[in-house]
Amino acid sequence: MSSRPPSLTERRKAATQLDIARAAAELFTERGPDGTTAEEIAERAGVALRTFYRYFRNKQDAVGPLLAAGGDRWRALLAATEPGAAVPESLERAMREALAAPDEHAAEGLRQTRELLRAAAADPALRAVWYRVHQESEEKLIPVLTRLAGLDAKELETRLAAAAATDAIRVALEVWAATDADLTGPGSPAELAGRCLRKLMGGMRSLTA
Repeated sequence: MSSRPPSLTERRKAATQLDIARAAAELFTERGPDGTTAEEIAERAGVALRTFYRYFRNKQDAVGPLLAAGGDRWRALLAATEPGAAVPESLERAMREALAAPDEHAAEGLRQTRELLRAAAADPALRAVWYRVHQESEEKLIPVLTRLAGLDAKELETRLAAAAATDAIRVALEVWAATDADLTGPGSPAELAGRCLRKLMGGMRSLTA
């Protein structure tokens, strides 16, 4: 069963949050989190400070929607897969497609993620947002995998697959961000994520066995 499409109000809220997230990412890249205030983020995004605090608790929290965007995209790709398909292969295919930077918008998102991860190395609050985003992504992935595996899906295997896939992307992006590797080819996010997933999932070929 498909989920209810977002209402106009929900879409506007998401768009505002993403505008604020992009403004925060730009300022963090330019000045670092310590050199940026919530007031400056709100001004860059073109919103009132009260609007900023309506959506976010603090300045680091503001980049959450931007960091979550990639996960939203690859879960949507996976959700479009027909039930019964081999889960490890489906995971890797969706993951690689989502991280392949097929257009400038996707490429810019990856570049912003790299800068944020570099800033997070010296900012525990920003690292906490990164980890929270991935925990939430893992939880959202479980029902997608359950549907993909079918009625006989086993909870333990499904949860393990969700954890492995989420950690594969997280570790791949962290390793990539610490290097000067390109967006494509060896050492790219897509290539690293595929390698991480295969190592983490090992011999797991089914969620129903």
